[in-house]
Amino acid sequence: MVKLLKANVDTLSEFKTALQDSFRVAAEADLGQPLEEPIPSDADIEQSIAVDGAATYWIMANDQRVGGAVLVIDEMSNLNSLSLLFISTSQQSRGLGLQAWKAIENEYPNTKVWETVTPYFEKRNIHFYVNRCGFKIVEFYNKFHADPNQTSVQSHQDGEDNEMFRFMKVMGHK
Repeated sequence: MVKLLKANVDTLSEFKTALQDSFRVAAEADLGQPLEEPIPSDADIEQSIAVDGAATYWIMANDQRVGGAVLVIDEMSNLNSLSLLFISTSQQSRGLGLQAWKAIENEYPNTKVWETVTPYFEKRNIHFYVNRCGFKIVEFYNKFHADPNQTSVQSHQDGEDNEMFRFMKVMGHK
């Protein structure tokens, strides 16, 4: 059974390293070569964690850290977003990602809409969000249609490096 555990300041360095290790493996597989810099960058992770309403969690299974998530929660509008989600490479393909997502939904039952983005080339992520979690692709950010939320930290990237799908999941409340 997967549970969420709030990450504290003392573990943020470990959180960043685990997240970057997880993302590195997927990106290197897609690119076919080693990355020169970690992704996301330390600055991008720190910015995500520092946003108003951000909640950073370790994903726990059997009292072991198996991944993490950074959420942005707006308790007034209940329009929430998933900034980052990862399952450690050694723990993938065991259903933990879907269990983690269900734990996130259970943690925030008043959410009206969840939103997230993922790079266009991350087929595994696209499958996960659309086919497993019930998100819909609602927008494609690219050089002709830029992400309006793009930060200056991200703006140094050009072309295909910056192509992202935006997903939304409208929650049905009982």
